Amino acid sequence: MIRAGRNLHRLVSIARVLARHDALFLIEEAFPLARLLSWPLKVRLIPRSRRRRKAEAGLRPGQRLTAALTELGPSFIKLGQALSTRADLLGEQMAADLSGLQDQLPPFPAAEARRIIEEELGAPISSLYSSFDDVPVAAASIAQVHFAVTLDGREVAVKVLRPGVDAKFRRDIELLTWLAEGAERTVPRLRRLKPLETVKTFEDSIALEMDLRFEAAAAAELAENFQDDDSFRVPQVDWLRTARRVMTLERVHGIPVDERDLLLRAGHDPIEILGKAARAFFHQVFRDGFFHADMHPGNLFVDADGNLVAVDFGIMGRVDKPTRRFLGEMLLGFLSGDYRKVAEVHFAAGYVPADQSIDAFTQACRSIAEPILGRPMQEISIARLLGQLFQITETFEMETQPQLLLLQKSMLVAEGVGRNLDSNVNMWLLAQPLIEDWMRAHLGPEARVREAVGTVLTSIERLPRLLQEAERTQAMMSGQGLRLHPDTVRAIFGDQRRRRPLVSLLPWAIAAALAVALVMKP
Repeated sequence: MIRAGRNLHRLVSIARVLARHDALFLIEEAFPLARLLSWPLKVRLIPRSRRRRKAEAGLRPGQRLTAALTELGPSFIKLGQALSTRADLLGEQMAADLSGLQDQLPPFPAAEARRIIEEELGAPISSLYSSFDDVPVAAASIAQVHFAVTLDGREVAVKVLRPGVDAKFRRDIELLTWLAEGAERTVPRLRRLKPLETVKTFEDSIALEMDLRFEAAAAAELAENFQDDDSFRVPQVDWLRTARRVMTLERVHGIPVDERDLLLRAGHDPIEILGKAARAFFHQVFRDGFFHADMHPGNLFVDADGNLVAVDFGIMGRVDKPTRRFLGEMLLGFLSGDYRKVAEVHFAAGYVPADQSIDAFTQACRSIAEPILGRPMQEISIARLLGQLFQITETFEMETQPQLLLLQKSMLVAEGVGRNLDSNVNMWLLAQPLIEDWMRAHLGPEARVREAVGTVLTSIERLPRLLQEAERTQAMMSGQGLRLHPDTVRAIFGDQRRRRPLVSLLPWAIAAALAVALVMKP
């Protein structure tokens, strides 16, 4: 009850902000009962300023939601960015609107940044850096960045976590988890979208961002993957000046990858840069299964030698080998026009339930691909192809695959960078030789034999342990059988039974929150 009361109080303030921006549609769609109170709430709380009403009158729903999430602060800015990958849930236009969310906030005082650095590193600033610029070069929802120079003369960028930001995120994650739990129990049609798993994924990514040591480790892993490739570089981590709330990296000098005119004046070839970007993205996804998931133009620079340098490693994605193989076979099927193969791959991977019609799914794949693949080669968007594919999930009861959604979003951003560099070149064509080589190596007969042998060897290695576990199980089941202590039974079943009545009241709780927001003065 305490948890429910705390979350309802927070929900009231969120409902008021959403209503002010006429952005209550997500709550209305998920919980139809909330519609009973949403209309009077919007009438009461939509701003009465004529200028503001006029400015928002022509905005799309996604643009209004973007404005509301920006006002709600850091957690919801991050949530909006995460939702921008969910075209299957929100639609392509709304997802595109949310992708424009700017993770920028006013900076916190330099004195506070200095205090955090000294607390975390256990030494005064003067013994860590010979100079420290109090004016931050970037200020986002989680951290801000200052330039500095170390005692041995190295130029560095120092990232400092915002004070108190972790507590704010924990509070908002608790609310989102509560809402997701209720949605899964009370709205069966939302279960296939895995709202609770999606919130958990969001929580895990935020938890990693809250500890800058994890970001430093991600940077180090990505750098290691490209240690023999000068065309894509990652700044070196200064581990002696890195802790949970502070990270120090080598300072990057270069031109943002979207500044095409500056790149040309510096003597760089946009097509060559585009080729390097395509190869780097391919290697990250298919070769390594570990990719930079936030590589927008502000996080990618071109150095004096024309090579790419990435920054900001707070959001990274992983793709396991089975998923990489699925992606390879799916792309091969689409590009060759073998839509039956595309459908078979989805069924084999378990992404489409076995009781669905493979013929109907084949037809759906064709309807998605033909309009996209039939365009001029430079206009073909693989990311758009995947996005359209994810939008038919409800028709075929496909379960959401969060790792593929993040990858699709990253591909969309990469394509945007590519078109800005040269709109007449398709970046995926530049990586085509790599794609073909990878497919031959991993999808051909030899690769399948190697995979089968590896599976057999792994099973043989596990056999002694499996036999040992079987003996233990037989010993436990002998005699009077397997018995559980009463405390164990209560731990397994008791909590769920106590929780269920409260969670089942979630739609009424949301309606109550809207009612409270309605009677409160704006």
